[in-house]
Amino acid sequence: MKICFIGTGYVGLVSGVLFADFGNKVICVDNDKAKIDKLKKGIIPIFEPGLDELVLRNYKSKRLLFTTNISKAIKDSDIVFIAVGTPTAKDGVSADLKNVYSVAKIISKNINKYKIVVTKSTVPVCTGDEVEKIIKKNNPVSKFDVVSNPEFLREGEAIRDFRYPDRIVIGSNNLKKTKSVLEKLYAPIVKKGAKFISTTRRSSELIKYAANAFLATKITFINEIANLCEEVGSDVEDIAIGIGTDARIGSRFLRAGPAYGGSCFPKDTKALTKIGNKFRTNMSVVKSVINSNEQRKSLLADKILKILGNPKNKKVGFLGVTFKANTDDMRDTQCLKIFPKLLKKGVKISYYDPTGEKKELKKINYKNNPTEILTNNDLVVIHTEWDEFRSLDFKMVKSKKLKIFDMRNLYQPKNFSNKNITYYSIGRPFNEKKA
Repeated sequence: MKICFIGTGYVGLVSGVLFADFGNKVICVDNDKAKIDKLKKGIIPIFEPGLDELVLRNYKSKRLLFTTNISKAIKDSDIVFIAVGTPTAKDGVSADLKNVYSVAKIISKNINKYKIVVTKSTVPVCTGDEVEKIIKKNNPVSKFDVVSNPEFLREGEAIRDFRYPDRIVIGSNNLKKTKSVLEKLYAPIVKKGAKFISTTRRSSELIKYAANAFLATKITFINEIANLCEEVGSDVEDIAIGIGTDARIGSRFLRAGPAYGGSCFPKDTKALTKIGNKFRTNMSVVKSVINSNEQRKSLLADKILKILGNPKNKKVGFLGVTFKANTDDMRDTQCLKIFPKLLKKGVKISYYDPTGEKKELKKINYKNNPTEILTNNDLVVIHTEWDEFRSLDFKMVKSKKLKIFDMRNLYQPKNFSNKNITYYSIGRPFNEKKA
């Protein structure tokens, strides 16, 4: 099939490259010429394990093309995916859809034959209706259909998630004409066991928001249980096992730790409450999740200050600063809220992250490896669960007393033998534990 992806961000690039790997002819379009030039040279703008090899292979085979010529890309394609960003708007709650609508206007001027226009971007309910109206101004409905096809890619796991998803969701008001085409497009994935779900366009749009809000709720719930565990003397990991083995609940996303962050959960939960307001429905549970998540950012900063005692001129080193492992994404990462609070108290901060130095952290000292963090600080905070932090060499801490705050519970206190280390974790009794 001939496919066009408008937008070469995380979703557009990953999806476009993998569709090309399935044998389709894919054109990836972006108005950022510098980004397109880099992609043609095999320079990937995002960190995603394995993506660079896929880009190179499919670009060399000429199944994958990169261009800034959006008009030609639309005309040369049968299916046009809208995969532009939908960040949180200036009001701090709504989804900003200006990019989606701008692309819709361009599509409307370049339809030369029947097209299936697919919104891959995460968009609120009724966005597809508006996209259809925009395109209809210049084209009769018979020449196009607008379909919702939400993505469920996890950063750091996107390639596997695309190849082996739990489900593929398409929403269309003309399933008779569009379903067979999209079933054929997704056939290589469906044959591997993915469930193909077809529904109305509005239902499809709401599925993505509902899924992310529910997962965010699970994270926030287990974090609140972790707070209670610290007070009553229980271990949150035991609690998670005890409730996670219930098939109705499941163990995924029952990992206590920092507040949720990244590109999806923060903006999607907020947007869902805005949709609720629009349709006069109080999304009270989701609103509580958002509030609890915000409070957690301050709570963990306060715990760091409590561990330090007198924080002035104390040195704190962070292992990992991204919101999760296997990504370079700094959006809504917990540490961006923690750092200002620590700096205000006179704390000196350094960090190491496997993806390198971050432009967002200009006032924070970057270190080249975990060893520098372990040997030059009063407190080490394990902030992100990168695999390389699961087997740190604590034996190097010999003469200096060191405190460790393990926000990801990568270790068990009983596994330590170094008497110079005091270990703290999440969801366990919050008392000093000699490691």
